[in-house]
Amino acid sequence: MVQTSEHLVSTEAERSLLLYMIAVLVIVIGLSILFFVVFQKRKNKLLLDRLQREREFEEELVKSQTEIQEQTLINVGQELHDNVGQLLSVANMQLSLMASLAGESFKTKVDETKQIISDTINEVRGLSKVLNSEVIKNLGFQESLQTEVDRLNRMNLLKAELSSSGDKGVCKNNQDAIILFRILQEFISNTIKYSKATELKITLAYSRDNLLITAYDNGIGFDKDKVDKGSGLINMESRARLTESEFSIISKPNNGTNLTLKYPITLRAFS
Repeated sequence: MVQTSEHLVSTEAERSLLLYMIAVLVIVIGLSILFFVVFQKRKNKLLLDRLQREREFEEELVKSQTEIQEQTLINVGQELHDNVGQLLSVANMQLSLMASLAGESFKTKVDETKQIISDTINEVRGLSKVLNSEVIKNLGFQESLQTEVDRLNRMNLLKAELSSSGDKGVCKNNQDAIILFRILQEFISNTIKYSKATELKITLAYSRDNLLITAYDNGIGFDKDKVDKGSGLINMESRARLTESEFSIISKPNNGTNLTLKYPITLRAFS
């Protein structure tokens, strides 16, 4: 009877010890899981913070580069308008004086040259306008774009067309308007330099929430995977991110190029 009691006590002790060990093991496992979860959350937060800082740094860098580029373009535009334009005007006046002193046959040639210089003066003034961001602010996004399209048509570089729908007055952010204009200016520049296109079509579709911009040329296109990393494509993408716009460019060899920008008017109107 005594042995039985001792046996029962021993069994109870072993069971208690086993339960205790299980409890300790569960606690250790629970703490390990909790530590791992907390560690992972902390790690993820640090990674997110790092990515956020990198993104903010890249945005500030692009903003700084954009501001420097804009100031450079303003200076170039002013030089074209004030100095080059003035010199061409003086040259035109000198030709008028020469024409009054020359014979009829020579006068015809002088008049033709004067017309060429007058056309050049108009082109210089038009170019100075689209380079100067202050002029773009005053004219407005669509009017500045129309000025650029008209300039392309006058120069017979290709047949350019701009169309729009909706209320353009919903787009209030002048700084964003300059950035969007520069993106399209980059696209136009690439079209002229590389695409061998004969047609360029730009459409602006204004709605209450968004401005949808599309630009298409019928040129030779390109393979995006083989584009030089120093090309204007990266510049366009960086500028689009500054305005929180959705950016897409689709192109295939011998199939033209299509640019799409979706600018969030509601989000950016008063930013």
